[in-house]
Amino acid sequence: MGGNFAQDLALSTIPLDQQIAMHLQGNHYPPVPLTMLQPCLYAIEACNEENYNRQIELPKGVLWRGQSTAPAHAIVEGHHLESWLLQEQEIE
Repeated sequence: MGGNFAQDLALSTIPLDQQIAMHLQGNHYPPVPLTMLQPCLYAIEACNEENYNRQIELPKGVLWRGQSTAPAHAIVEGHHLESWLLQEQEIE
């Protein structure tokens, strides 16, 4: 599963939010809570706009390095969302 499943999802005609939900629940152990769905969608959007450091609000009770926001690139990397980037990019 893993990377191949993510690539297959990204190329499918399934709506993006459903693709990411399936990825978060099926490609991670333990599954990532769906409260992270919207932050993941925002992070993909930001990285596709080359705004890698855009701060994304995290769900209540979720912290990144003690903060309630995380840079888009950290969310993409941490949740293995690279398959949904428009082109392979060197994320800093």
